[in-house]
Amino acid sequence: MTEQQYFDLVHIAERLKDNTRHCVTSQGRAESVAEHSWRLAFMAMLLDGTVEGVDLGRVLEMCILHDLGEAMTGDIPSFWKTEADEQTEQAGVFGLVDTLPEPLQSRWRALFLEMQALESREAKLYKALDKLEAVIQHNESPLESWLPLEKELNLVYGAEEAAQSEPFVQKLRAKAAEDTRAKLKEQRPSKRAEKEDM
Repeated sequence: MTEQQYFDLVHIAERLKDNTRHCVTSQGRAESVAEHSWRLAFMAMLLDGTVEGVDLGRVLEMCILHDLGEAMTGDIPSFWKTEADEQTEQAGVFGLVDTLPEPLQSRWRALFLEMQALESREAKLYKALDKLEAVIQHNESPLESWLPLEKELNLVYGAEEAAQSEPFVQKLRAKAAEDTRAKLKEQRPSKRAEKEDM
């Protein structure tokens, strides 16, 4: 790899700092794709000593790279993302991977294919954490920033992926659902407040 190739790739990755996601932070600011990926990697690191027989180094690589295609496409929320959007993002990722020198090209290609297949414990763990991070972020964000559909979606989003992952991740997903229910309950006006508003 030349110095210029190295910097070209670093510049592409920098776009993830500017590309924002649908969700906002606890302070009401749009979060970037890079911030989501950073915390996802942090969440994976916190599992050290909790999950046995899983290559957390590989999971970390998946967490860091999983949204690289959004450097080319931007973020599209899962409930709006179409098959065509998925294909465009995938083409962007593999187009970028094709520019890498060996052995990096083969290694990253294998990693992205593993993430897509969702058959290994590592891929299942990364995917469950990816969706869990979005649920947690919604629980932290102001309720007024949620779309109406997200009040139900946040209770079930990623539950299937968690069920196919590690037992501790299943417990984390259940706790996140409890947090969502508590948030929705807190924000719901009481019957008395509703009558006073009439």
